[in-house]
Amino acid sequence: MKDGNGKSYNYEEDDEDEKKINVRKEIFSWIKTILLALVLAYCINTFVIVNATVPTGSMENTIMPKDRIIALRLAYDFGKPQRGDIAVFKYPDNESLLYVKRVIGLPGETVEIKDGLVYINGADEPLADEYVKETPYGDFGPYEVPEGHYFMLGDNRNESLDSRFWINKFVEEDKILGKVYLKYFPGFKLLK
Repeated sequence: MKDGNGKSYNYEEDDEDEKKINVRKEIFSWIKTILLALVLAYCINTFVIVNATVPTGSMENTIMPKDRIIALRLAYDFGKPQRGDIAVFKYPDNESLLYVKRVIGLPGETVEIKDGLVYINGADEPLADEYVKETPYGDFGPYEVPEGHYFMLGDNRNESLDSRFWINKFVEEDKILGKVYLKYFPGFKLLK
């Protein structure tokens, strides 16, 4: 085919070239979308949440083995850990491992366990541990929690490797990565 100036054009070749350009644009668009999703997932996992699988039964019946949980990293940017919080933290005896336990002793407190019951600062009444799986046993402590540190126990006290048994008994505040808010697999459950 010729245009008004006598030049010939092959419209089929133009259509094929345009299709190739559109395919390249589409592929590049998908690559950009996938890269953006990966960067967002990395940022959310690094700065906003801790996504973890619980390997043991130390937190039964609150969290069961193989449960998937989400902890909010930002929770302690706006306040300090409180007694009863479920927290994800770097294990004090090997910081390459993450542990999930309940905050029991706060900075400056004395924690003592008598006949399996937890007493804070020599109180006459033990903590109301309604989340504990079964009647705990044993005597431990007293432990004086240093400033800037926390004493952690599992809800399954008779089967939990926690502050009572660690070489480094206390978790430094800056090693606490986040507060656990929910279990999302199997099933969905808000945690307290």
